[in-house]
Amino acid sequence: MRLDGKRVLALVDDEFEDLELWYPVLRLQEEGAAVDLAGKEEKKVYMGKYGVHATADISFASMKPADYDAILVPGGWAPDKLRRYEEVIAAVKHMNNEKKIIGQICHAGWVLISADILDGVTVTSTPGIKDDMKNAGATWHDEEVVTDGHIISSRRPPDLPAYGAALVEAIEKN
Repeated sequence: MRLDGKRVLALVDDEFEDLELWYPVLRLQEEGAAVDLAGKEEKKVYMGKYGVHATADISFASMKPADYDAILVPGGWAPDKLRRYEEVIAAVKHMNNEKKIIGQICHAGWVLISADILDGVTVTSTPGIKDDMKNAGATWHDEEVVTDGHIISSRRPPDLPAYGAALVEAIEKN
């Protein structure tokens, strides 16, 4: 499998967009990656916008970004919560500094904005936060997936096949 030995950290909080968390997680697992879900509380069950749940394997306080090859930030309303945790912002900054893969889709751009890592980066997101992304210094494009170095971004659930393929390719090469 293409991602054997790779480890991915996926962030979760209530009201994540169900498909935007689970599609990439399952796609990466299919390729052999180990994926850990991280939430504020270890073993807590978080509910997606449409009722699909996700149980955190580890807590934000215990996650060690240096142990991972990539980090995923799902969309939905969870990013508005995720960006308020110092540990989440520190993890995203660490991954950026180390040029490890950062996957973000839909509203997940809010977390990257709060981590202050988008200046000069070309991205996409849900059009609803296009102005936020631009105001953070990003160049925004209305495309299904945009890869700029180690940052992989996508717009919304219909774009998940392209996003999943881009994530697998980037993690494999990184």
